[in-house]
Amino acid sequence: MDALQAGLALASGSLVGFTLGLVGGGGSVLAVPLLVYLVGITNPHVAIGTSAVAVAANAFLNLLNHGRKGNVKWRCAAVFTLAGVLGAVVGAWFGRQVDGDKLLAMFAVLMMVVGGLMLRNRNGEGLPHVTLGRDNFPKLVGFGLATGLLSGFFGIGGGFLIVPGLIAATGMPITNAMASSLLAVTGFGLTTSASYASAGLVNWAVAGVFIAGGFAGGLVGTRVAQRVGKRRGALNVLFAGLIFTVAAYVLARTLLSL
Repeated sequence: MDALQAGLALASGSLVGFTLGLVGGGGSVLAVPLLVYLVGITNPHVAIGTSAVAVAANAFLNLLNHGRKGNVKWRCAAVFTLAGVLGAVVGAWFGRQVDGDKLLAMFAVLMMVVGGLMLRNRNGEGLPHVTLGRDNFPKLVGFGLATGLLSGFFGIGGGFLIVPGLIAATGMPITNAMASSLLAVTGFGLTTSASYASAGLVNWAVAGVFIAGGFAGGLVGTRVAQRVGKRRGALNVLFAGLIFTVAAYVLARTLLSL
């Protein structure tokens, strides 16, 4: 890794950390394309494995920031995460069997679907005092398993899937869902990165620089989230817009390379 690549990895990590701190997801949505198209990791599977390591570490740091601010619904997030980790183990194995370019294209299509769902529910206020109970436990397990499977398959932290999953399962406000999703992003990312690392598909030098940049970006993102979250629907629209933009870019680049 030369100085230019290190600088690009640091800047990319800062952007990913900022996104994780701001919306609790989108880390891998940005990380994989940045590693492939900007940092210059040509093997999509190595980019996916490297992003999983970096996103898991950055998500954990941002989780601590949101936890101190009281935004995390810890019990709901824990059930969702444990169920999701099981799904991620299976999904990661299947993902490694699929051609890298095809995996990126499917990833982009899935992003667009989720972005549409976030816009559809942009005006929902949510239930700020929701807690883990008999009514939402089965939903948390079901959505957790499904999200973990997709997260492992696409090699992503899964925040942009976890946030809508937590909202659908519990009805919590998006601010709490974004903060709580970071626990699951950390768990899913660690599971996926372990699977890819065991196959030698992680660039550890790039991952280290990426994580360093993400720490600084995450601090800024968390502060901005506190302010933006007070505006009804603002985070939903911001989150969806980010997903649509990156999805369109990834899909276009992938189709042009075929």
